[in-house]
Amino acid sequence: MLYYLFEFLEQKYQLPGAGLFQFLTFRAALAVILSLLLAMVYGKRVILFLKAKQIGESIRDLGLEGQNEKAGTPTMGGIIIIMSTLVPVLLLADLQNIYVILLVITTIWMGVIGFVDDYIKIFKKDKKGLKGRFKIMGQVVLGLLVGAVLYFHPEVTMKEKNTTRITATYQVEEVVGKEVKSVRTNVPFFKNNELDYADFISWAGEGMEKYAWAIFIPIVILIVTAVSNGANLTDGIDGLAGGTSAIIVLTLGIFAWVSGNIEFSDYLDIFYIPNVGELVVFIAAFVGALVGFLWYNTYPAQVFMGDTGSLTIGGVIAVIAIIVRKELLIPVLCGIFFAESLSVMLQVGYFKHTKRKYGEGKRIFLMAPLHHHYQKKSYHESKIVTRFWIVGILLAIISIVTLKIR
Repeated sequence: MLYYLFEFLEQKYQLPGAGLFQFLTFRAALAVILSLLLAMVYGKRVILFLKAKQIGESIRDLGLEGQNEKAGTPTMGGIIIIMSTLVPVLLLADLQNIYVILLVITTIWMGVIGFVDDYIKIFKKDKKGLKGRFKIMGQVVLGLLVGAVLYFHPEVTMKEKNTTRITATYQVEEVVGKEVKSVRTNVPFFKNNELDYADFISWAGEGMEKYAWAIFIPIVILIVTAVSNGANLTDGIDGLAGGTSAIIVLTLGIFAWVSGNIEFSDYLDIFYIPNVGELVVFIAAFVGALVGFLWYNTYPAQVFMGDTGSLTIGGVIAVIAIIVRKELLIPVLCGIFFAESLSVMLQVGYFKHTKRKYGEGKRIFLMAPLHHHYQKKSYHESKIVTRFWIVGILLAIISIVTLKIR
């Protein structure tokens, strides 16, 4: 809203300083400061409200050290993250940008699913929360919406690279790349690292490329579902999900910045995606909200994000990665989420296999998800979280390096 106000003031009255709001870096800086302050100042009020309403965490006895002390800690703190993100975005971002619109919808949609899940757990006293099929259905609907918009919306384009050609008079002529609809994406670590989802269906005959949505949309649904559930599994000890997610989102912000800048994208030889730079304002607000939430969520936590926060975080990360064409980098960048999810799948799969084969189920880990395995090994949760953050930073650096490694 302020974006449009200052745009009007600059155009109509040439107000000194109003032009600053046209600069992406200025609005991103304001967004991160505002979201951080909102999370820290109003976060305390939200925590007090949750305490007054007795919206506390119900702890299952898993035999973990210090677990009982967490009982009654306010949950549904993801509201702090959502509020502290949306307010700066609504004030400072270009709300006509299709990518910003998609992320606002993602934040609200996943926040509602998580809120319903937390509500059932707390007020209906049902520890299972929202039934799994309804949660998955909500994620699938979001993935379907995101995939359809990214495929069919006319403003979602990529710019072809400039080339040169020899004319009939043997002159060198530069051909300026056009903005085109495309479902191409980056493949990390490979030379000529482009993958076109349309290639998966073009073999079926001439003109089949126009049905590439049949490949692209299911992939988007899979990514949104997987990453949101991965973030949800990671949210198990104080500060783990929030800190890890802040590292991931900040890295995606770098990708959005270079992909939305024609000079940087040309220098790095990556896709130039028109209008995607506006995502930096949203990402800055989201990072500020996550860091502000960590002020109250680090050990010993004064509030938990609940599914309201974790599902929202996962959904937003997935959608940003897809928008900036870095979805194939998710196993590396979101390696913590991936490891947590994989540990659960391996644990459950191996237990069922051994029980069926030997009559008694065996386990690979002392407990899954992975962070509980280290708790069982008597590591303090602060040490676990800090080391997971360090691994997350390492994975982020590797992800950034892929901009030049081919």
